[in-house]
Amino acid sequence: MGWPTAPVLQPATIRPPDSIDTTGEGPLALLARSAADCGLCRLSENRCKVVFGEGDPHAAVMFIGEGPGAEEDRTGRPFVGQAGQLLERMLFAIGLQRDQVYITNIVKCRPPGNRDPKDDEVAPCAPYLDQQIELIKPRVLVALGKPASHRLTGTKKPIMITSKRTAFRKTFSAINRDSTIPMMVPVITAGAKYGMQASTSAVISC
Repeated sequence: MGWPTAPVLQPATIRPPDSIDTTGEGPLALLARSAADCGLCRLSENRCKVVFGEGDPHAAVMFIGEGPGAEEDRTGRPFVGQAGQLLERMLFAIGLQRDQVYITNIVKCRPPGNRDPKDDEVAPCAPYLDQQIELIKPRVLVALGKPASHRLTGTKKPIMITSKRTAFRKTFSAINRDSTIPMMVPVITAGAKYGMQASTSAVISC
């Protein structure tokens, strides 16, 4: 069974939240402006736009994917293609809207062919993600995919599926602080109707 159907908006019609306005002087806006000029890895060479992140700058839940796709690269917004429609259905199923959470990726530029980002591409982007987590201070991190879970846990060991009613805590060391933040990874499988669908609401522990 997939997630309940949510109203689907086309990417061009979705209004970006005010919180991602990079013209402000807040620390998140200043960090976004810094990332917009980043040239620290090869991914910057062919990008259209840096996809920094968007959402509530004080969100309790922060979603972290692996990297932008073609539509994200075109618009400069995270999760606005097919994966974004799936994410919005997931949020709808738990009573949340897109502007109530924060969404970003472990790399801010699109990897060629939508491949997984390589270690020497993830590393230069790490300070941006660490500072986003430090500034937003989410209560829960949701890793969307293996590259994101590997980045957050610091290990590439296989992920073990546990009871769907059990949440596990993982220590995440961000800049200038050590804190324990629950981390969850939704289980996603291929589906004929939407291309992808959620197969379970299980929480995964690394």
